[in-house]
Amino acid sequence: MKTLKTIALSLFITTCISATAVAQKAKKIDVKKSKIEWVGKKLTSSHSGTLDFKEGNLVINGKKVVGGQFVVDMTTINTTDIQGKGKEKLDAHLKNDDFFGVEKFPTASLSFKSIGYTDNPDVYIITADLTIKDITNPVEFELKTNSKGASAKVVVDRTLYDIKYASSGMGVIADKAISDEFELNIALLY
Repeated sequence: MKTLKTIALSLFITTCISATAVAQKAKKIDVKKSKIEWVGKKLTSSHSGTLDFKEGNLVINGKKVVGGQFVVDMTTINTTDIQGKGKEKLDAHLKNDDFFGVEKFPTASLSFKSIGYTDNPDVYIITADLTIKDITNPVEFELKTNSKGASAKVVVDRTLYDIKYASSGMGVIADKAISDEFELNIALLY
């Protein structure tokens, strides 16, 4: 009798695990269509540009987001608001050790840690680990989903990732200081 109960319990647990595994699936993003647009600001001006994903996925259970992981190719830093020598100079500076040190740290990553649900079934509050230059810190942001993917705006404090060039906290004259925060406007498309 004990053996029958054990077998029945094993079958029940296996069925539950299998049903969960079937319901939950990772949807790969289309790295060619998905976009990251960045904005960095100074007191009197700003610059903007793009970055490319290397890979990524949202994990869906039924219709709910339950996870996500993304890798960004930092070597693709591209300034879009200026052209010519100014663009070349800024792109090179952002890639060097004053900022992202892409030769030593060619990728950055983001991994969801917890997901909060809102009254809107298409909007989530995400807490994730963001890793830049092998330094990991938590970030929180709102993720909006639709049938084609998701979008988010993530604000990052660059000083937490040892990116302190011309930081206002380093005693730089105000009109030369670069904001410690930069914005990432992200479009994830399947």
